[in-house]
Amino acid sequence: MEVGATATTSDGNGKSITINVKFTGKSIPIILPADSTVKDLKSLLQPLTNVLPRGQKLIFKGKVLADEMTLAASEVANGAKMMLMTSQGLHQGDGPILREARTRSRERSMQNASKLVDEKQRLSVDKSRYERWKATGVIALSDCNLKVIPNEVWSCETSARVLDLSNNSINRVPSQVGSLRKLQKLLLNVNEISDESISWDGFAFLKHLAVLSLSHNLLTTLPSALGSLTSLKQLHVNNNKLTSLPDEIKFLTRLEVLKVGHNRISIVPSTIGECSSLTEVDLSSNLLSELPETLGCLLNLKALHLNHNGLTSLPSTLFKMCIQLSTLDLHNTEITIDLLRQYEGWEAFDERRRLKHQKQLDFRVMNQADFDEGADKH
Repeated sequence: MEVGATATTSDGNGKSITINVKFTGKSIPIILPADSTVKDLKSLLQPLTNVLPRGQKLIFKGKVLADEMTLAASEVANGAKMMLMTSQGLHQGDGPILREARTRSRERSMQNASKLVDEKQRLSVDKSRYERWKATGVIALSDCNLKVIPNEVWSCETSARVLDLSNNSINRVPSQVGSLRKLQKLLLNVNEISDESISWDGFAFLKHLAVLSLSHNLLTTLPSALGSLTSLKQLHVNNNKLTSLPDEIKFLTRLEVLKVGHNRISIVPSTIGECSSLTEVDLSSNLLSELPETLGCLLNLKALHLNHNGLTSLPSTLFKMCIQLSTLDLHNTEITIDLLRQYEGWEAFDERRRLKHQKQLDFRVMNQADFDEGADKH
C-alpha cells in the first residue's frame, strides 16, 4: 500500500500536479500546486520519510534539483518520476522509513528462545524464594524467560517495594498489579506489552510508585490514568510507538526524569509546563517540529535532549527562564548556532554549559569553544 501527501493550497489557476518519488524501493505519490518549489516538495516528504529537508537530494533526469527552483522551471510536470537520496545522519525519529521497518530492536539467542515458558504455565516459585521476596520487599525476576507474571507475585501484596520484570517476554499486565499498594519501583522494560494488554486501572492504586519503566515495548499511547501516579519521580517509556503524551501529565508534579525518546511523538502537550520538578527531559528521535512555550516554565530543568527531530526553533523563554539548564542536545535538528545566539539568555546558558564541560566534553563540544550540540553552522 502506497503512502502519500497532499498540499492544502494550489496556484492561482487551481492547478495541481502529482509527482511520484521513489525511495527505499517504494513509490510515494505527492500532490501539490504546480508553482511549488523543490523546497516545498521536500517539506511534504519529511513526515513520510523521516528525512530532514536539508538531508534530501531529489534527482530528476539525472540532475539534483535546487531548493529555490520551482517545479515548472525544473521541467517537472504532472506524472513525473524522481528519486530521493538521503544524507547519513540528517533524519528525525528513528531514521528513514524503510520498506520493512523493524518495530523493536532486541537480541535473543537461540538458546534462550528454546526455553520460553508457555503462556499457560507459571514459574514454579519455591517457598524460600517467596519468603525472601516478602522479607526484602524486592521481587527480582528479570531475564527469567517469562511470558506471564507468576501468581505468587500478587501474594506479596503490601510487602513488595521493588518489582523487576525486565528483559522477559511478558505480554500482559493484569489489574492485580494494584494489589502491590506499597510498590515504589516497577520495571517492565524490554517485554512485549501493548496498549490492550496492560490494565492501567490497577496502576491507580500504586500511590507510592516513584519509578516506572516501560521502555522497549509496543505501546502506542499513554492513558489519562497516568496522571493518577502523583508520586512518580521517573518515567521511562522510550523505544515504544507512542504518538503523543496525555494532557494529564500535568498532575505529575513530582516527576524529575521524563524519557520518551525513540517514539513517534509529533506534539508535546502544553501541560508539560506544570511538571515543575522536571530536571531531565529526553524527547530525542521523535517527529517533533515545534515545542510548547510552556517548556520555559520548567525552572528546575538541567538537561534537555532534542536530537534527531525536525525542530526549527526553541521556546522563546527557554534560556531566560530555565536558569539551571546546562545540557542541551540539538544534533540533527534544523536549529543553527546563529539562531541560538538570538535568544535572550543564550550567553548565560553558554557560560553554564562551558563550566560544566570544561573537564569532560560529553556532548561533542569542540575545543571548549563553540557550541556544538548539533547546532550546525551554515
